[in-house]
Amino acid sequence: MADKTEKPQTKRQVPAVTRAIAILRLLAKSPDPVGVNPIARSLGLVPSTCLHILRVLQDEGLVDFDTETKRYSIGVGILPLARSALQNNSFSTLVQPRLSELSNRFGVTGIATQLMEPAQMVVVALSQSSLPFRLQVDFGSRFPPLISATGRLFAAYNGLDKDQLRKEFNKLTWDHPPLFETWLEEVETAKSQGYGVDLGNYISGVTVVAVPVFGSNGKMIRSLVAIGISERLPGEEIPALTKAMIEIRDEIQDLQI
Repeated sequence: MADKTEKPQTKRQVPAVTRAIAILRLLAKSPDPVGVNPIARSLGLVPSTCLHILRVLQDEGLVDFDTETKRYSIGVGILPLARSALQNNSFSTLVQPRLSELSNRFGVTGIATQLMEPAQMVVVALSQSSLPFRLQVDFGSRFPPLISATGRLFAAYNGLDKDQLRKEFNKLTWDHPPLFETWLEEVETAKSQGYGVDLGNYISGVTVVAVPVFGSNGKMIRSLVAIGISERLPGEEIPALTKAMIEIRDEIQDLQI
């Protein structure tokens, strides 16, 4: 009898695609247009290979080329793709109006993040507060999963062992980095209370509050985040804020069932 045991699928490497994506990410992060040689150096590519990929991306409208400066920038052709991704994401659609209400009520910047590969949290919904001073966050912004308040929750709910956590923790950049052991205690606190808080560790003078959103496997795959200036978001307001965020989370999860 033939062995019907399914073999695990192997992931084939497609270097051209990997390089094209790396180029797009580099250009998306760069505040200014970039030449072929700096792109190639940054990504460890042969300049001629880099140029060929850039020309294909330019033909598809994903990259713009300035004939005078001979530099490349991210193209507007990426926008329809991003818009379609957000429109087809039911989580983003459901959470957006609720984030707006949260921002208006508490004077915070509200964002929703989603875990994407490679391991990064990506902003998929956003609502700025109406206050004259506010933090700048953009759609598509990417963050390490373990950073700030969301990171404490990710560590609490996603089953990473202490060695893995230490390795990834050491890569993080904070304004006021906590000690690893202190951070582990805060991870346990976040798990016990059901929400995470970052009091100026990630960004000086800024309080970040996060609530986990779970997938069908019980792991945290998304988060709701409120960001406020610490002076305008005193500690006594955090319980009311987190209660409102948990209600939004539960309502959305009920609608997605």
